Amino acid sequence: MAIPNYTYLKLKMPRLNNVIIVSSAFSHAFTCDYEHFELATAVINSSELPRLGESSTLAVLDYNKPTSSTAFHPLKETKVVGIDPTDPIKTMRTGTQLPTK
Repeated sequence: MAIPNYTYLKLKMPRLNNVIIVSSAFSHAFTCDYEHFELATAVINSSELPRLGESSTLAVLDYNKPTSSTAFHPLKETKVVGIDPTDPIKTMRTGTQLPTK
């Protein structure tokens, strides 16, 4: 029948003639919470991560491999445009004419 009050970090428990109050400091509560979080994360990662790695499939496609439907065909007429005026190496190529489609 304990009643926790998270605002004041107090735990009140009824007793025969009065109430037992257990108090804590915010820094102590934060330290305990952080340590329990790290412990829970380590336990979950150590037990579930290998199992998930074996049962999962890759969700990201390999976009480095060209396909016929997504093949990139650069325009014939392009020009080099500087991106950063202070660095002449940073350039990009852009088309000089818009396609008809």
